Amino acid sequence: MKKRILSLLLVAMIVVLAGCSTNNTETSNQQVNKKLVVGATPVPHAEILEFVKPILEEQGIELVIREFTDYVTPNMALNEKQLDANFFQHVPYMNNFAENNNVELVSVATVHVEPMGLYSVKIDAFEDLRDGAIIAVPNDATNEGRALLLLQAYGLIKLADETGLVQTPRDIVENPKNLVFRELEAAVLPRVLVDVDAAVINTNFALEADFNPTDDALIMEDKDSPYANILTVRPDNKEDELIQALINVLNSDEVRAFILERYEGAIVPAF
Repeated sequence: MKKRILSLLLVAMIVVLAGCSTNNTETSNQQVNKKLVVGATPVPHAEILEFVKPILEEQGIELVIREFTDYVTPNMALNEKQLDANFFQHVPYMNNFAENNNVELVSVATVHVEPMGLYSVKIDAFEDLRDGAIIAVPNDATNEGRALLLLQAYGLIKLADETGLVQTPRDIVENPKNLVFRELEAAVLPRVLVDVDAAVINTNFALEADFNPTDDALIMEDKDSPYANILTVRPDNKEDELIQALINVLNSDEVRAFILERYEGAIVPAF
C-alpha cells in the first residue's frame, strides 16, 4: 500500500513539474514575443521612443531601442530582420533606398515633421552669402534634392525641375551667386560648418549639434513640408500586434504633447 501511495505521489510530482516546465516555456515564449526592437537616430527619434517606452511597458511590451548615426544601416538591419522597425526617415528617402537596394520597406505611421534648414556660423542672414560661397548639402539622393528645393524656395538657385524630389547640383540651371556645393554625408554636416559658408542640415542632426532650428536656421522649411518622418517596417510584419501597439502610442495625444513641449516648434506633429 505504501509503495502504491509513493508511486502515485511520484507520478503527481512529475505531472506538476511537467506543467511548470510547460508554463515556464510558454511564459518564456511570451516574453520573447513581447519584445520589440526598433532602430532610430538619436534626436529626436530615440528620445521620442524613450518617452513611449514606459507606456508600452504598461502593456507588457519591452521596447528595445538601438541607435544609429547613419541612414543606411538601420534600413539594412530592418531588411535583415535584426530590427522589427526603424524610425528616422521620410517616405521619399525610404522609397529611393528600397529601389536602389532591392529591398521591401513600408511606412505604417507618420509621426512628425523635421523642417530642414540652412545653418551658418559665419553669417547671420542668407542674404549675406557671398559670391562663390560654399554650401554643404546631404549627399543622399532625396535629402540632397530636398535641400536644393529649400534653396530654390528662397531664390538662391533655380532647378531644371522646379518640383523634382531627386536632384543634384548638376540640375541647377540658375545660380546667381555662383554658389559652390559640397556634397557630404548628412550626419557630418554640423561638424563642417567652420569649413564652409553654410550647410543645409536635417533637424535631427541640427538638434544633436545643439542648434535650435527656429532660432538658428537662416531659412527653414515650413510646417507643411511633405517630408514627414515615419515608422518603417517590412511587409511581413506590418500587421504584427506589437507594431500596431507602437503605432497607436506614437500617434497618441501623449506623444503629440511631448513633441510640442520638448521641441518648441522645431519639430511638428504630423498626425
